[in-house]
Amino acid sequence: MTARHGSVDSDMNLAYIPSPSSGVIYLGPIPLRGYAFCIIIGVFVAVWLGGRRWVARGGRVGTVADIAVWAVPFGLIGGRLYHVITDYELYFTDGRDWVDAFKIWEGGLGIWGAIAMGALGAWIGCRRRGIPLPAWADAIAPGIAFAQAIGRWGNWFNQELYGKKTDLPWALKIDADPDIGRVAGTYHPTFLYESLWCVGVALLVIWADRKFKLGHGRAFALYVAAYTVGRFWVEYLRVDTAHHVLGMRLNNWTSIIVFLAAVAYFVISAKKAPGREEIVEPAAVAEAEQAKAEGGEPGREDGGEAEPKTEAKTESKAEAEPESKAEPKTEAESKPEAEASK
Repeated sequence: MTARHGSVDSDMNLAYIPSPSSGVIYLGPIPLRGYAFCIIIGVFVAVWLGGRRWVARGGRVGTVADIAVWAVPFGLIGGRLYHVITDYELYFTDGRDWVDAFKIWEGGLGIWGAIAMGALGAWIGCRRRGIPLPAWADAIAPGIAFAQAIGRWGNWFNQELYGKKTDLPWALKIDADPDIGRVAGTYHPTFLYESLWCVGVALLVIWADRKFKLGHGRAFALYVAAYTVGRFWVEYLRVDTAHHVLGMRLNNWTSIIVFLAAVAYFVISAKKAPGREEIVEPAAVAEAEQAKAEGGEPGREDGGEAEPKTEAKTESKAEAEPESKAEPKTEAESKPEAEASK
């Protein structure tokens, strides 16, 4: 009866966003899950944009990617842990298989855990490179927002995390799946709402960073604060199972707490460390000093031959000038002698 009602709702809505029939893309014989594909593309975009911003601020090429080698795995682990812990009933209750907790390709990454653990991994990478974490976070901030915008399309492939029923022209068509209790119908495409919001957040951070020269982690704090605002209202539209605290979904409370923390950091940081810090990488300084020690000063090949050669040329030129000036004098002196003989 419920499935039929969902089918009727879907038929009445003539315009909607279709869902993919399968969440797997095949590259020849190789299966590539749409969810994983979106995550990979998002990570690539974040590292690429973060690298460009880091170099523009005076950093070295490759530093962002090297630190991402630490941040990304930590982020994936943290995101999965947050999801499994907050939705433990999906994996550790009667009739569930705990092994599914490791099937990350089927969806289920909590952004809160991903950012927290990703920051820990980035901190380790930054310490190894001898650079401040806040500066690196500022460079990568808009890239993370773009990565989230791309990653949300993985939910579209999996037909998950949609909102309430609607007949709006941009409604998302969901297919029935009795195994997980999914009812066919058209719903709010909350994945799309959050994706577009994340694009807006990324553009906001880029604009504000250029205009106000944000530094010391404030660009990252702005990203966090702006994202949580959008996440708060998107959560109200979602109908997937979630824990509630005092009548609100857990992620709503998390959004409020993280928003307040980000704003507090932004204000305190602006007072204690105004302006933007200078990017100085110890590795780059060491390489510059080594190159200077090996090659000497610019324009000198043998540690001191260039200057004597210049002096020699100056002396020879000074010696040549009196000779050229002496010739007119000799002619002047010889002229009276010629007239006398005449």
